Amino acid sequence: MSLLLAYLDAIALTERLHRQFLEIVKVELENNSMRDVNNVQAMILFNVGDHDMTIGELTLRGCYLGSNVSYNVKKLVEHGYLSQQRSLHDRRSIRVHLTEKGAGVRNLVLQMVERHLDQLPQSPLDEQALAQATATFRRLDRFWSQSLTAGNRMTRLSPAA
Repeated sequence: MSLLLAYLDAIALTERLHRQFLEIVKVELENNSMRDVNNVQAMILFNVGDHDMTIGELTLRGCYLGSNVSYNVKKLVEHGYLSQQRSLHDRRSIRVHLTEKGAGVRNLVLQMVERHLDQLPQSPLDEQALAQATATFRRLDRFWSQSLTAGNRMTRLSPAA
C-alpha cells in the first residue's frame, strides 16, 4: 500500500470509527427509551462528567461530529440535563454541570463502556493493541496540529495577492 493510500485510509477509518461509536450510543439511548437526547448530546454529558466546565473546555474535550456545541448545550439545559451558571470571574463565560437527569445519561453511557470493556478480552483487541492504536492516533494528531501551525505561518508569510 502506498503512503498516500495508507494516509487516506487512516483518515477515512478515523471518521468511520467515530460515526460507528456514535451509532452505538444512539442504539443504547433508544434501547433505554431516551428520546429527548441524541447521541452527540449524550457524549457531551459524558464528557462533562463530574466537572463544571465552559463550552470552550467542553469543545476541546470531545469530538462532536457535525454539531454545534453551543446549540446542543442550550437544548440540554432546556431539557433539564445540564444547568448553567455565569462564571464569577468572567461574566462572559458560562459554566455548565450535570443535573441529576444528566448524570443518568452519563451513567448509561458509562455502563455501555464498561460492558464493552468486559467484552474486549474475547476480541482480538487487547490492552497492547489499543495502546498502539492510541499512540498512532496521538502522533497523527500532533502531525496535523503541526501542519496547522506551519500552514498558518505560511499563510501569514505569503505575499498578498
